[in-house]
Amino acid sequence: MVFLSAFMSLSAYPGGLEVPRDTSFTRWSTYLKVRKKHPEVTLLSDSVPDGISVQKDVVYSTIEGTSYGDRELHADVFRPDDGASYPALIMIHGGGWNSGDKTLQHPMARLIAVKGYVAIPVEYRLIPEAIYPAGLEDIKTAVRWVRKNAVSLGVNPDKIALSGCSAGAQLATLVGVTNGSLRHEGGGEWKDSPSTVQAVVNMDGVSTFVSRSNINDAEERLAKKGVMPVCAQWLGGMYEDATDAWNEASAINWVTDASAPVCFISSGLPRYSDGRDSIAGLYDKAGIYYERHSIPVDVHPFWFFSPWAEEAVEYAVRFLDRLFKGGN
Repeated sequence: MVFLSAFMSLSAYPGGLEVPRDTSFTRWSTYLKVRKKHPEVTLLSDSVPDGISVQKDVVYSTIEGTSYGDRELHADVFRPDDGASYPALIMIHGGGWNSGDKTLQHPMARLIAVKGYVAIPVEYRLIPEAIYPAGLEDIKTAVRWVRKNAVSLGVNPDKIALSGCSAGAQLATLVGVTNGSLRHEGGGEWKDSPSTVQAVVNMDGVSTFVSRSNINDAEERLAKKGVMPVCAQWLGGMYEDATDAWNEASAINWVTDASAPVCFISSGLPRYSDGRDSIAGLYDKAGIYYERHSIPVDVHPFWFFSPWAEEAVEYAVRFLDRLFKGGN
């Protein structure tokens, strides 16, 4: 059973019911909480600098015949305002697989576009609308769409990366680790283009659901609150009831020689790095490049705030430059 937040809104699609949305997770509401302990922080600006163009709400997929009619999924495209081709970074927002939207990634997208990338925050289906694997399939579809439309987007189709924050980081890592995995591909559009990515940036997202600490934490939260935690809601039940989904969604289970290099950028809160070091060990054995960096603060969504966000972007861009532009 899916438990919906009190902060719900509805979005209508032609010919169908309204899509339910949880609107509780915003940059401003997060700032009001964080500033109580960290009055020194400011929200990262979302103003678009000169030389950067933005296309908003570009449809990257239409899912026909859903409960909400023909469901369109959208992307926003930030890029240098010239005719050159650049590597792409598809950006996945956080919000516990339940809340938030692609605009949460706009402030970082404009910083990354300035560095010579096409930054593409994308929409994906969340718990109030559809549970796992819908979100995974949406991101795989978004990758195929970017590659299929590389010329019109001004993207190098051989240099496509993913970044994600929190729940978005979990999805980004899963997509990158499962390069070539048919069982994770889903039934989305653009099947004549591969969904492989060449790099992943994980900002404080778990790489496993099936660690004993995570399973115990979920059980404790259910016992204390009487409501399944959001990870269990998204995966269709508690571990003992949805074991297959918990395993399918755990990137740690699917490392192969085809998995993409990963840059982990972690806060000072260890629970959000669950599985990171195990992935690193598997990557060492497979000979796959990875990086681990820390923003040592007790704030999970550090990417919303200056000066932490700028530091995270520097780590991310340096990693991407190394892979895509021959940087050091």
